[in-house]
Amino acid sequence: MQERPRPPKSEKTMPVPQIGPKQVVYEDRYRQIYQVEADFDSFSKEYFVVDSGQRVGLVLTQNGSVLLVRQYRLLLDGLSWEIPGGKVDEGETPEAAAIREALEETGILCQNLRPLFSFQPGLDSLHNPTHIFHADEFTLVEQVEANPREVWEHHWVPVQKALEMVYGGQIVDALSVVALLTYRSLGVTEVQGGSGGGLKWKPTRENT
Repeated sequence: MQERPRPPKSEKTMPVPQIGPKQVVYEDRYRQIYQVEADFDSFSKEYFVVDSGQRVGLVLTQNGSVLLVRQYRLLLDGLSWEIPGGKVDEGETPEAAAIREALEETGILCQNLRPLFSFQPGLDSLHNPTHIFHADEFTLVEQVEANPREVWEHHWVPVQKALEMVYGGQIVDALSVVALLTYRSLGVTEVQGGSGGGLKWKPTRENT
C-alpha cells in the first residue's frame, strides 16, 4: 500500500495574538454583533462577529422517511425545506432544545435522541455552534395548525427523495444539507454512549 504524501513541514510559527475587548455594536433577543481586534504584533485584524448562540437540528426518521418542515425564508423569498431545529435557549441543553423545537414545529414529541455530530458553521465572523441529533422514537402529542410565523407545514419524505432534493437544489438550508448527508453517510443502527462508551455507526437498511 502506497504511503500517503505528508504535507511539508513549516518552519514558521504563528504568533499568538492578543485579543482585545469585545465592543457590542448591536444586540437583540436572537443575536449579538460585536467588534473585536486581534493584535498579531506585526499586524492586527479587526473582526465583526455575529454571535447567535447554540443551534440544534433533528433528523427524525421512520420507515425509511425523514421529517421535513417548510418555513418562509427571507433570502429565498419563499418556503424552504428543512429538518426541525432552532436556537438553544438560555439554561437549556442542546438535546432538550431539539426535543422542544420538534414539538413546537410539528407536534411530535421525540424520545431517546442520539447525537450525530456537532460543527461550527463559521470560524471568524459567525459564532453558532450547531448540534445535530437523530431520533426514531416519538409520540404524536397534538395536531399542530400551520403558523406562517413559524412553520408552514411538515411532511414525511423518503430519505432517498430528500437526498435527491439536496442534490437537485430543493433543499439549500446548510444545516439540513449537512445533517442529511451525514445521516446518509453514517447510518445509525447502534449507538453506545456513557462514560468512555463512544459512538458506533453501521449502515442501515434504509441508508444503503
